[in-house]
Amino acid sequence: MHTALQAALALLRQDPVMAQIIAATPPLISSRSEDIYYKLLGSIVSQQLSTKVAATIFRRFTELFPDQYPNPELVLAAADEALRSAGLSFQKLNYIRNVAAFAAAGNLSHATIDAMEDEQLIQHLTQLKGVGRWTVEMLLMFALERPDVMPLDDLGIQNAMKKHYGLEGKGKALRQDMLQVSEAWRPYRTIACKYLWKSLEMA
Repeated sequence: MHTALQAALALLRQDPVMAQIIAATPPLISSRSEDIYYKLLGSIVSQQLSTKVAATIFRRFTELFPDQYPNPELVLAAADEALRSAGLSFQKLNYIRNVAAFAAAGNLSHATIDAMEDEQLIQHLTQLKGVGRWTVEMLLMFALERPDVMPLDDLGIQNAMKKHYGLEGKGKALRQDMLQVSEAWRPYRTIACKYLWKSLEMA
């Protein structure tokens, strides 16, 4: 990964704007995780909640299970009242059960996930109710560390590119402009986006 990151930085620094962002930003820290099932559950719990509230609810949810791990079979067997006691809405409870059933059927195994290209994996996981394209893109970027993901609908990336690249469009026009700028970052658009997010934190 170290060599790949060096290659990515060498390419990204050819973009003068990105070179400035990289120079002003602390090095990226790996967030890789093999457990896509667990990460998906966390993503669903955190939807439309502040980071703090989501963390509290997810902790309460995991504490319902042995070793604080929501094994798919145990989630499917758990009573509604028990899951609701963690602070989950009925809607999220159903989404979590969907993910657990999907995992129990072997659809989230390492072999299955690793064999899929990015777009194929997005289609595979968005079959699940409550899991949208953006959620899967975040998993691809952070848990799987796939190198070339470009989340055009992410508000943070949109704002960062407006700020640093002077983009002014909206909707489809903005996404088109973002895509055009990001062509220069291939095949390392994930890393470019992580620096763009960091640049907003540094502001």
